[in-house]
Parts: sequence; structure tokens; C-alpha cells
Amino acid sequence: MTQIAPSPEQVVAQRYRGPAPVEPAHWNPVLRVLHEHRSVRRYLPDPISDETLRLLISAAQSAPTSSNLQAWSVIAVRDPERKARLAALAGDQEHIRQAPVLLVWTADLARLRGLAAERDAPLEGADYLESSYVAFLDAALAAQNALVAAESLGLGTVYIGAIRNHPEQVAAELALPPGVFAVVGLVVGTPDPSEDARVKPRLPQDAVLHAEAYDADAQSAHIAEYETRIAEFYSEQRLEHSWTERVLARLASAAALKGRDRLRDQLAAQGFPLR
Repeated sequence: MTQIAPSPEQVVAQRYRGPAPVEPAHWNPVLRVLHEHRSVRRYLPDPISDETLRLLISAAQSAPTSSNLQAWSVIAVRDPERKARLAALAGDQEHIRQAPVLLVWTADLARLRGLAAERDAPLEGADYLESSYVAFLDAALAAQNALVAAESLGLGTVYIGAIRNHPEQVAAELALPPGVFAVVGLVVGTPDPSEDARVKPRLPQDAVLHAEAYDADAQSAHIAEYETRIAEFYSEQRLEHSWTERVLARLASAAALKGRDRLRDQLAAQGFPLR
């Protein structure tokens, strides 16, 4: 029996678990892929071919990059033993072991420092927070392009922020030189349909979209509305906490950051002075 694809209005509404904030005046396959994103945490053993991987990387390299610095690199990890070691460092997440490839996106100033060293040229600007910020942003934009590309091919993805839990050990595992720092992991693979991954609802647009200047007055009402909608999602996932409770627990203490409270020191140790 042929399934009828949901309409654009239904796809947008699904993102909010409520009425679509606007009836889509325009629609295309890219918009559908973006709106249907969901995190996948269960994968089939199907491999990712070299051709597919390189297509994802060319999509990543098509992302914007500040001043064309291209201050990022990515390590594709396929070896099961290395993936298992990285999984242990990143919160022991089973889907890292299960998926065929883990892409570790890095902020990379080492390449630029190498160019300066070859030419005996000054590179003082690379020592400042702005340059590190640019490298992290470049890596994030590239990773997101790769995610969208992967999902457009029917693959599943999930980001691994916990790759930053133990950056020294991750750097050693991946042989990262000074000036290269693991920003985020991205698991890519064929989704296991038995997981039935769902689209997670987001805050109402009026909670994040401000006209001309930031307006905090209406936040409470929109968050209360969101709590009602996301409660259905958490119930389906057998999760007990509200969104507000989860956010506050995630940021309640340094311990809640699971090692990432040391990030400034770890960045400095890995060659990011952050002046």
C-alpha cells in the first residue's frame, strides 16, 4: 500500500506539534529534509561507501566559512575498536559503536599555523578568542551541511556533543596536533526502522523570533505552551522530565557538564591560547 507523503503544512506542524506558524508559501525537497530532521540512535550494519562519504564532505565544504579560512578538519572513524574507545570517552553511547562511521569535526588552526611557519610569517591573530570562535563556527557549519546531505540520502544522524567530555584522550586517540580540537561528533548510518525515531518539537516561533529588538516579556507564556506540547513527545520516549526541568538540570552545576567545565583549560592545552 502506497503511503501518501505528508503535506508541507503537516511537515511544518510536526516540528511544533501544533498548528504550523505559517502556511508554507514555497516548498521544495530541501525544506522537507530540514523540517523532518530527527536524531537516530539505532542503526543497521550497512556500511557507508567511500563515494557517499566524499559526497558528504563536499557538501560540508560547501558551507560558508569566515574569510575563506576553512579552519576545520574532519576525521572519519570506521574502525570498530577505535569507535568503541571513543564511545567509552563520549558517555558510553552505544550508537557510536553501532553506526558504520563517526565523523569527528574539529576546529583546525594547525593548518594555518603551518602555512605561517613555512613562510616565517606572523600569526598573532590566531591566538585570540575570535579566531578560535571562527574555527568552531566553521566546523559547526560544515557538520550541519553534512548532516543535511546525509539525511537527504535517507541516512540517519545524531550529533555527539560528549566528544568534548574528555578532549585530551580524544585528541590522543585521533592524533590531533596542537591547534586542532574536537568540536563535535556526528554519527551517520542507515536508520534501524524498529527505533521509530520521532521529530522532536521545538519552541514556538514567537519564543525565538523577535522583531527589530529582543523582547523577553512574552517568553513565559510561550514556554508554558511548549511544555504542554513536548510532554507528549517525552511520554512517547518514556522520559519523565519536562523541558524546563531538563534544561535546568543540564546547567545546574559544573558537574552537570560532565567534564566540559574544564573546556577553557583543555583548549589552552591543545594550542588555543584564547587571548
